[in-house]
Amino acid sequence: MPERHDFDFLVLGSGLAGLFFALRVADHGRVGVVTKRSTRDSATDWAQGGIAAVVGPDDTVDQHVEDTLLAGAGLCHPEVVEFVVSRGPTAIEALEGHGVRFDRSPDDPAHYALGREGAHRQRRILHHRDATGREVARALEDRVKTHPNVSLFEHHLAVDLITARRAGLPGPERAVGAYILDARTDRVHRFLAPQTVLATGGAGKVYLYTSNPDVASGDGVAMAYRAGATVANLEFMQFHPTCLFHPQAKSFLITEAVRGEGGILRDRRGEAFMSRYHELGDLAPRDIVARAIDTELKRSGDEAVFLDVCHRDPKFLRERFPNIAERCADFGIDITKQPIPVVPAAHYTCGGVVTNLDGETDLPSLFAVGEVACTGLHGANRLASNSLLECAVFADAAARVALERAASFEPAAASVPPWDPSFVRDADEAVMITQNWEEVRRFMWNYVGIVRSNKRLERARHRLRLLQEEIDEYYRNFYITPDLIELRNLALVAELVIDCAAWRQESRGLHYNLDHPELDDARFAVDTRIRRRIQAGNALTGTGAIAEPPASRPARSAQG
Repeated sequence: MPERHDFDFLVLGSGLAGLFFALRVADHGRVGVVTKRSTRDSATDWAQGGIAAVVGPDDTVDQHVEDTLLAGAGLCHPEVVEFVVSRGPTAIEALEGHGVRFDRSPDDPAHYALGREGAHRQRRILHHRDATGREVARALEDRVKTHPNVSLFEHHLAVDLITARRAGLPGPERAVGAYILDARTDRVHRFLAPQTVLATGGAGKVYLYTSNPDVASGDGVAMAYRAGATVANLEFMQFHPTCLFHPQAKSFLITEAVRGEGGILRDRRGEAFMSRYHELGDLAPRDIVARAIDTELKRSGDEAVFLDVCHRDPKFLRERFPNIAERCADFGIDITKQPIPVVPAAHYTCGGVVTNLDGETDLPSLFAVGEVACTGLHGANRLASNSLLECAVFADAAARVALERAASFEPAAASVPPWDPSFVRDADEAVMITQNWEEVRRFMWNYVGIVRSNKRLERARHRLRLLQEEIDEYYRNFYITPDLIELRNLALVAELVIDCAAWRQESRGLHYNLDHPELDDARFAVDTRIRRRIQAGNALTGTGAIAEPPASRPARSAQG
């Protein structure tokens, strides 16, 4: 295998956002798609609920926009929300054109069978039973693997982005590709392209309990930050209220659509409790439901609450939620007769790498699409099923701009240096990786979880700084491995989450601080942005700055 690979478009990630972009540009140039494991190992494949879009007869763009803004707790960018929601029907049409099959109404196959989820006023969730993401991933993978212009690299991990400054190239700073580790040979290769797309997903594995696949270690956010791009709103980690609670049920999500179809949350005594927390009861926004469950568990000392759909028709439940019914049955739970034990778990990263409406970051030639990006759509809390919609809309927008620039594409200069492993050696204490991985995730769960406080955040920051020294030293001295790459990224993203959370001294959306329980629009109705400063030469400093546009107050220093 050659050490250097040249493409017109380099895509890091194989979920909906990455594959949709690849298919949009593949007829016009060579596309390299890099994915950490197999193509189907992505959050898209795990998505159960569906895709929100205005396709129902009683729904309107304005209603979907209003629901999104309300869920976002004052931090959504209205122009972005309008941009995404208005393009929903076109995105659905494009996905169907790629072979995605959405469920149709049994009474009228000309119309979609639309579901409803928390904080949506209308039924607008298109789905394929309760495994929508799996269907989307199947269809797109089939297209990508048969396209002659797409080269797919499974079991390859991005180590770091390559920028013009890092490579010593002339001209303005820009992204020119990435160093990629082949996990099967342990060799690092140069993947070069005039346009690079981050579609690496979220960072749920920063937390001990998560609904995310194992690949969700925040790699894109960490690489973009190290390269000098701005990241934002990382304090807003969405905790899904309902993951199956069972010692053998690792990361199995019980979709919000179950509550949308009448599911009721009850405590151990069988008492429904959500009406005490929100006027919408069990259909309240996810942040409200997650905090309510967290409060109930802390108050009672119980290990789980229960999601009850036993009052619904058994035939309907098995047809609407076959995946959930089958998975629960594997653990001895009959959802038609027994309530499902559930607990919250880290689910969706609402913050990420800042982009414009074209999906481009402030590092030229670097795009970010999907969960890795902070587009302004989600604000302080993501509305259910808006994520896959965002993937498709921004992948399309990024592809449009990338194709417009195709005429001016120039191949990366031959002077981009290869990866140099000459100063490292084989690891002698690999246990450090396992120990630090576990420690980071555990203190993030305990101190930077659903409910935070100033003291908890400071404790987490102190422990993380000690671990960072060990991780940095290990990275500098030993050959890299997939586990080391993920630990390095995981620790950096954890640090950024802590810094953003410590700066936001209020409670808003997914960020709840016991020491600052009130909303503070006067000071904090703005995005939390942080960017690593670049010194003269090629070095990046170890300090960053948290600031929000407009410059309504002085920037604060932050560990970066």
